[in-house]
Amino acid sequence: MATVHHWTGLEARALRLALRLSVRAFAEHLGVAVATVSKWEGKRAETEPRPDTQAILDTALGRADATAHLRFETLLSEMASTVQGAGRRVTAAGPRAWEYESWAEDLDRVVVALSRQYFAFADSLLSRWLVRFNAQELDEKGLYLFARSTALLGDLKRDQGSVLGPLSAQHSYAGARAVFTQLDIPRRVAQLDLSLAVVTEMSGKLEIAARHYETLAVDDRLSLRDRARARLWVGTALSKNGRHDYATRVMQAATRDFEDLTEPDDWSVAHQKLALARRGAGDLTQALHFIDIARSSGATDSPMQRVRLDTAHGHILLSDAATRDDGLHILDQATRTAAQYGLVHQLRSIEGIKAMNDGPTGPRRR
Repeated sequence: MATVHHWTGLEARALRLALRLSVRAFAEHLGVAVATVSKWEGKRAETEPRPDTQAILDTALGRADATAHLRFETLLSEMASTVQGAGRRVTAAGPRAWEYESWAEDLDRVVVALSRQYFAFADSLLSRWLVRFNAQELDEKGLYLFARSTALLGDLKRDQGSVLGPLSAQHSYAGARAVFTQLDIPRRVAQLDLSLAVVTEMSGKLEIAARHYETLAVDDRLSLRDRARARLWVGTALSKNGRHDYATRVMQAATRDFEDLTEPDDWSVAHQKLALARRGAGDLTQALHFIDIARSSGATDSPMQRVRLDTAHGHILLSDAATRDDGLHILDQATRTAAQYGLVHQLRSIEGIKAMNDGPTGPRRR
């Protein structure tokens, strides 16, 4: 919720409008004279309420509901950007203290929204801040929040399947990386390097992606978990490129890392990737073994997780004539979920799997 450390007529007017009260009704609400409110309205940032009135305004804002708080924040930012004139006490162009707090809280909400594939809501939260401030006018704290917002926008675009181009994940990740480089935060820069490697893999440049992952798997700027993920994704890129046996060995090393780090979700995802590598190698017995582990241990809280797991399972079943119908049924289920949540990249993957298996059946069980 917004807080105001020092009230002027500008903030008082924003509060009145946020509460949707007339000048007279606002005066009655606060217990002050109508003339006092009229003075605030006329002089805006040039006048300051008395200390006792400052406390009354604090109370009025504190009692406002969440919707009124949101209106207050929006109105105050719009008003502050239009206040001009030499010799006047104006609100700074950059974020105020309460805006930093609100911005950080919104980014936490974006993370949750993306985990549940609520793309429209996440986009609205990010746009609220990215269009409000010019990055060149922000201090270090504001730049950090701006870079985090841009990186999360990259995650949103990636999950929607927009990988390359001016409004893509790659563009957003590169922008966020530039700001974190300016702020000299090596860990964040390395995380963006990892995200950019994912984009490279998604765009089909598998050998290049594998080399980037290999470099990042031993990069001390990253956490042990992120390095293990990079190692797992080396295997993913190699497997997509047909090097299934080597990919399996790399993935098994990453799986052991996740076990040592006590990361059950990553450990489960690693088994899903191992299952696909063994399917590619024609070892359907091991593929079914690994996918069963992934299905029994993996989290399916989000649509993305369910689609990925169902796609891997369906792909394996589709590779054996005896389970082909079951595989098609599971892939159809994954298609419906992916379409419902706008998971474009997953839809393309499922279509590719079906097209590849329209002819003779895939690898034989061994």
